Amino acid sequence: MEERFILFYTLAYLAEVIGTISGFGSSILFVPIASLFFDFEKVLGITALFHIFSNLSKIAFFKKGINKEIVLKLGIPAIVFVTIGAVMSKFVAQKKLELIMSISLFIIAIFLIIYSKKQIKTTTRNLITGGVLSGFFAGLIGTGGAIRGLTLSAFHLEKNIFIASSALIDLGVDSSRTIVYYLNGYMSKTFLITLPFLVAVSIAGTWTGKKILSKISQKVFQNIVLGVVILTSAVYIFNYLK
Repeated sequence: MEERFILFYTLAYLAEVIGTISGFGSSILFVPIASLFFDFEKVLGITALFHIFSNLSKIAFFKKGINKEIVLKLGIPAIVFVTIGAVMSKFVAQKKLELIMSISLFIIAIFLIIYSKKQIKTTTRNLITGGVLSGFFAGLIGTGGAIRGLTLSAFHLEKNIFIASSALIDLGVDSSRTIVYYLNGYMSKTFLITLPFLVAVSIAGTWTGKKILSKISQKVFQNIVLGVVILTSAVYIFNYLK
C-alpha cells in the first residue's frame, strides 16, 4: 500500500474517533482530510461511502440509545433534502457556501456555550428545521453533521441518545446522497479497493470513541460537541480567507 494511503486511513481513523466522541459523525473532519488526497467530486463520493460504514458501526455500538421520535421528525426531512442538495452540488459554488455555513455555525456554537443552561424544546418544528438544514448541506457540500449536532446539542440530549439517533438519521441521509453521487459520476471503480479499509477504520474508530466516551460526563460531552463545531468552522473560515 502506498504511504499516502496509509496516512489517509490513519487520519480517517482519528476522524472517526473524534466524530464518535463529538457525537455527530466524522464527516466534518473527514471532508477536509479527504480533500488532501482526492478532488472535490471524489471527496463527496468517498465521504458518503465512509459515513455509511461509520453510521452502521455507531448504530451497532449505541443501539439502545435510539429515540424513534427524533429519528422520524428530524430524519425524514433530512433524507428528502439531502437528495435536493446532492443534485444541486453540480451547479453551485461550494466554497462560498462553506464560508457562509461556517460563519453561521461558529456564531451559533458560541451562543450555545454562553447560554449553555438554555434548552431548546424538542418540538416538531425545531426538529424538522434541523433536519431540512442538515440534510440539504450534507448533500450540497458533503457535511451537514455540524448543523444536526448543534440542533441535538441545543436539546441537551443524553450522549447515547444523541449519538445513536444521529447515526440512524445519518444512515438514511448518506444512503440517499450516495445514490445521487453515483449517478453524478462521483464514484469510480477504484473506490472498491478502499471499501475493506474504510469498513475496518469505521469499526475501530467507533469502538475507540465509545471507550473514551464512557469516561466522559454529559457536561463535558456537550462542550466537546460545541468545541468541535467552533474549531472546524474556524478552520474553514481561515482556509477560505487565506
